[in-house]
Amino acid sequence: MIDFLFDGMPARGAALAIAEPEGICDYAELHERVLAWTERMAFEGIERGAVVSVEGDYGIETVSVFLALLGRGAVIVPLSRDSAPQRDAFLELGEVEWRIVAGAMTFVTPTGRSAAHAHYQALRTRKHPGLVLFSSGSTGQPKAAVHDLALLLKKFQTPRHAYRTLVFLQLDHIGGVNTLLYTLANGGAVVVACDRSPRAVCAAIARYRVELLPTSPTFLNLLIVSEETRRHDLSSLKLITYGTEPMPPYTLERANDCFPGARFLQTYGMTELGILRSKSRDDRSLWVRVGGEGFETRVVDGRLWIRAESAMLGYLNAPSPFDADGFFDTGDLVEVDGEWMRFLGRNSEIINVGGNKVYPVEVEAVLLAMDNVEDAVVHGEPNAISGQAVVAHLKLRQEEALPSVKVRLRRFCLERLAPYKVPTRIIVSAEPLHTSRYKRSRRAGVACSGAA
Repeated sequence: MIDFLFDGMPARGAALAIAEPEGICDYAELHERVLAWTERMAFEGIERGAVVSVEGDYGIETVSVFLALLGRGAVIVPLSRDSAPQRDAFLELGEVEWRIVAGAMTFVTPTGRSAAHAHYQALRTRKHPGLVLFSSGSTGQPKAAVHDLALLLKKFQTPRHAYRTLVFLQLDHIGGVNTLLYTLANGGAVVVACDRSPRAVCAAIARYRVELLPTSPTFLNLLIVSEETRRHDLSSLKLITYGTEPMPPYTLERANDCFPGARFLQTYGMTELGILRSKSRDDRSLWVRVGGEGFETRVVDGRLWIRAESAMLGYLNAPSPFDADGFFDTGDLVEVDGEWMRFLGRNSEIINVGGNKVYPVEVEAVLLAMDNVEDAVVHGEPNAISGQAVVAHLKLRQEEALPSVKVRLRRFCLERLAPYKVPTRIIVSAEPLHTSRYKRSRRAGVACSGAA
């Protein structure tokens, strides 16, 4: 069921497989590295069904270890450097039995733990490799989702386009895993930038003639604002996919203008379900069709529910979230137009102002169109009169007095939004308004340089 991923490697020979800042690797070398790691794992005593962390970011060594573990039938727990503050908690929660810390020197260490959870036992019974991913924990303690990797790999058995792809979403993110497996299954090339700054990403695209950039709306906005796109030849880009959060219409319009030679595709997936196939109505549209073989969707009271063949077995530390029919409540609010849907935001992020619903992404889209606004994040806060009030965090391109910002914002918003949607408190931040994963952070308490 997974052999197809490895069988094609020798035949691809000298074709580029991975390009990282320290060097490149063709498919013949990658195949040899995977075989060498498979032998080392046997020597170390890592058996089928063992729970093993792979700690590090994308690179030739990290990918080789990941693939060798997959072929050996292990349960893989990828942990990027972004996860360092929570690493020990994740190792404990995941019942990790072996640690592999990848890098210039790669270390293999047993932890002394024993992974006996029922989901792990189920994978061992099936003799299938597994994958453990942790939710962001934005609304509480992170949950550990256990996947059957054979089921996630099934859709890649159908050959599709081979792209030179810059891997942007991290390896411990469902989108990152999907990007890696799709690229290698189709004989494409994985390109790793030296970091995820606009300058480094653009430099890597130009150097290796990258064709596919999977990213987030937040990063696309930063990329455009940085003007790095004017300093590098990015004409090789054929496809830009975006997901992980709602896309502001203004950002999508600017991105299309910035990359006229590329197609834009909205993607959708969840840690618990995998990545669905999707099709945007057109490059400039936020209407998208999601689903495809192995997925069923339904909308109940404006909320999207999904049933997936590739859904996780369950959580290690929480009850099953699936209903009696196997559907999962995504918590995403959508508007429906026939076979198309438009994402409005997370149900947990809706702001209730005197009984009126305010979608943060709608307000953010307006704020991003203002002069001198580099980024904007909107959330609600308690209000004694209206129940909740709308708060806007702004990062400015150039320094500006807060009273001036406040007057401009109110005038600008009242021309485009209902009065109850206009932010009543404004916070100007000197710090980025996004997480290390390049998603907007709507948690209150963002570091700020001024407020009103």
